Amino acid sequence: MTSAGTERRSLEPVMRKSTAAMIADSVRGALERGDLPPGAQLGEAELARQLGVSRGPLREGLQRLTQEGLLLSIRNRGLFVIEMTPDRVRDMYVARSAVERAAAEQIHLGTPAEAGAELLKITDAMSATAEVDDRSGVGEADIAFHDVLVGFAGSPRLSRMHRTLLTETRMGIHALDPTYEGADTRVAEHRAIAQSFIDRDPDKTDRLLRLHMADAVERLIPCDD
Repeated sequence: MTSAGTERRSLEPVMRKSTAAMIADSVRGALERGDLPPGAQLGEAELARQLGVSRGPLREGLQRLTQEGLLLSIRNRGLFVIEMTPDRVRDMYVARSAVERAAAEQIHLGTPAEAGAELLKITDAMSATAEVDDRSGVGEADIAFHDVLVGFAGSPRLSRMHRTLLTETRMGIHALDPTYEGADTRVAEHRAIAQSFIDRDPDKTDRLLRLHMADAVERLIPCDD
């Protein structure tokens, strides 16, 4: 006879997203696409109408994004999309560097060659879009590369932090897009990072990630800022 304790261990809870979580995901997607530009004020009534939800779960969903730092609540004024200033972009890349280097360290303790092979596939896709001057495609492949990299670390906490950072990255690219060029260089940088995993060279991976983040900041932020 199976004990109650055994029964509890044999069953996994059914995970369902709350309405607030789905609202947060929907608004996050609008932020990533640039549909809600930096500095824009968010009106609850209009958002509730567009999303087809009531004010209660809407406020909860927006509060989640405020806690992530993607929205800013100003007393007596309302809720605003954060501004992607040069200082914010620099700070965001400091955090991304820390998260991705930590993820890379974990990957090298596990299956670096497998991760490197998957990352090379994404780099090939990035190269193909660069050849036809598809800047949007290059950008999406860039984001996918780093998303997969952190995912291979197998750390839910790193992945959660990284998700917000990638949203900010997309917002920064939309806001500062005219200065974000050099697709060929970006492809080469990603290919080298992927290859360093295949070569099982953690020191090289760490060095390349640091240089890659610094290079991204230089591309996104004009020299006179």
